[in-house]
Amino acid sequence: MGEGMDSIFFLFCEWIGTAAFAVSGAMVAVDKRTDIFGVLFLAIITALGGGTLRDMIIGHFPPRMFTNYHYLLMAAVCAVTVFVLARIYKDRYVRSEKLIEQINNIFDAIGLGIFAVSGARIGMEAGFADNGFLVTFLGMTTAVGGGMIRDVLLQEMPFVLKKRVYAVAAIAGALSYWVLETLGMAPALAYGIGWAVTVSLRLMATVFRWNLPKAL
Repeated sequence: MGEGMDSIFFLFCEWIGTAAFAVSGAMVAVDKRTDIFGVLFLAIITALGGGTLRDMIIGHFPPRMFTNYHYLLMAAVCAVTVFVLARIYKDRYVRSEKLIEQINNIFDAIGLGIFAVSGARIGMEAGFADNGFLVTFLGMTTAVGGGMIRDVLLQEMPFVLKKRVYAVAAIAGALSYWVLETLGMAPALAYGIGWAVTVSLRLMATVFRWNLPKAL
């Protein structure tokens, strides 16, 4: 895959990740009974907040959220779609809470995997390819940062701090991508493997109820 095709592939994946996280954030906002502005705002924060934190860490100003408007538009469209569907099918939406939670979990896993690897890739492209710790941290931050901000705004303990090896899955995917890229694997293939590592861990943790140990 040539450099131009790689760029298109990465852009497409980031669109998918943005949409997945926006849907996930919007569904959480609807579940918390926020109004349409709340659904829009929380969906956008979930989708783009982690990338904004990453850009601030590496000194990229203004963050891409404020210059690449197509990501913002994608998140907004997804948020409005979720809001409209929930409002039209209100009774059915409420009755299908467990199914909606499962759907939300899948969208969340897809977004987590894409942004874990995307964050690591952007860190490498920014000139930090020789710093595996920073690259992995940037991947994790991109993947979990938006959800953490959303949970804080909703006055909840961030999901990442309490359940289902969430951040660990993002770290594993970002680190896998960095290692494979460093070893010379084709970027798109390394990207796909890193994504698969995160999504697999995230979904298996949900199915088998894996959690990290707690003191109490």
